[in-house]
Amino acid sequence: MTKNVGGIDRLIRYGLGMTLIAMALTGFIGAWGWIGLVPLATAVFGSCAVYSLLGLRTCKAA
Repeated sequence: MTKNVGGIDRLIRYGLGMTLIAMALTGFIGAWGWIGLVPLATAVFGSCAVYSLLGLRTCKAA
């Protein structure tokens, strides 16, 4: 799995994912908040399937 998600992008994904999950846990937005697992997982692994399909990279080349 090639890394294609850079530092700032990863921080934004962490924040968005954690916020959505927290909102789901508190019942603020319901079960849809669990979609926050997707940006959280892409931040943890540093790879985004959509970026791969589109040929995008936000990280420095290895």
